[in-house]
Amino acid sequence: MPALCRDCLTTFDTGARCPACRSPRVLAHPELFSLSIAHMDCDAFYASVEKRDNPDLRDHPVIVGGGTRGVVSTCCYLARIHGVRSAMPMFQALKLCPQAIVVKPRMAVYVETSRAIRAMMEKLTPAIEPLSLDEAFLDLTGTERLHGAPPAVMLAKLLRDMETDLGLSGSIGLSHNKFLAKIASDLDKPRGFSVIGRAETESFLRPKPVRIIWGVGTATQAALEKAGIRTIADLLRWDRTDLTARFGQMGDRLWHLARGLDTRRVNRDEKLKSISKETTFFEDTSDPDLLDGHLWRLSEQVADRAKAKSLSGRTVTLKLKQSDFQTVSRRHALTDPTQLTDRIYHTARDLMDRAGIKGPFRLIGVGISDLAPESEADQSQDLLDPQAPKRAAAERAADAIRARFGKSAIIKGRALR
Repeated sequence: MPALCRDCLTTFDTGARCPACRSPRVLAHPELFSLSIAHMDCDAFYASVEKRDNPDLRDHPVIVGGGTRGVVSTCCYLARIHGVRSAMPMFQALKLCPQAIVVKPRMAVYVETSRAIRAMMEKLTPAIEPLSLDEAFLDLTGTERLHGAPPAVMLAKLLRDMETDLGLSGSIGLSHNKFLAKIASDLDKPRGFSVIGRAETESFLRPKPVRIIWGVGTATQAALEKAGIRTIADLLRWDRTDLTARFGQMGDRLWHLARGLDTRRVNRDEKLKSISKETTFFEDTSDPDLLDGHLWRLSEQVADRAKAKSLSGRTVTLKLKQSDFQTVSRRHALTDPTQLTDRIYHTARDLMDRAGIKGPFRLIGVGISDLAPESEADQSQDLLDPQAPKRAAAERAADAIRARFGKSAIIKGRALR
């Protein structure tokens, strides 16, 4: 069986240890050197960057996030052992792990580090589809002649170079399509490298719960369970026509993915249609201050991403999911596109006020769509809000300060709610 040492990159036949360096970090699989679709996911990215830059944090549980009224952006694996999770209210996280050290996010540093990782990926293949700062799909089909080594070896080298040059670890999932590659990257975190081959696809998927399918959230899972579908094996018993009749387009998607069928390509140049961020609360909430704080942070994240991509949006969308899983969306078309946090927030805040929907809520989201170039952004003056231009100028000035001194150089009080 083909085998690979993840430390020295020696290839050999199956063995418990590498014959060259005696390392036990051996990866063996019948299809190891014939698969080429990968998903790379950094391990606890924000927290890992903080531990790298501050060695005093290395042996402590670390939570990256806002103040006591804020939420967890991410946390290290030591904190996860105690039950801390992303999007959890900070007060709840600190109850679970009172010894944790809370660190404010430094987005400028994370973006810079992400670019360094992306540069390493570019050396392997031009076919890269980023999903966020810390994860991406890669297609290494046809690169073996270029590198003189199969994709699995080059991916193991990527992880090794990340640790050596950047002080960060990641996990790789390798398979024959994007759906399975993403599942594989989660199987052995942190510092993992997992393979799902063609021959084992059905046997691997059959016993798994339906929530393993990307896009099956709590509401979809509840609907599937009402139909008696809890595992992939349950899905396989359904006819494609019946699934589609019961669940619409999602049913057809489920029929294909239950069989490990995914024809999506790793698309480097896929055109962005919208920019959005949402958060699911650990506990349903009606707290107006907490909701307002989330609304500001989500608007800020959407604006930051728009600015990073030199884009703006003409339509602002608010998404609310109530405790009974009913989802409500409201949209407002602006007179001209925007990429400003202040304008996105005030529009979303107005949508929320006018919606008149009572909580408690389990999810809130903000987004912009109908995207346009940055050059078209925020050209008009808001006659109904004379202070808007001053707030816009203040935001641009704050952006310049953060770019020079770091994301935490200026933080609005609203963001700490």
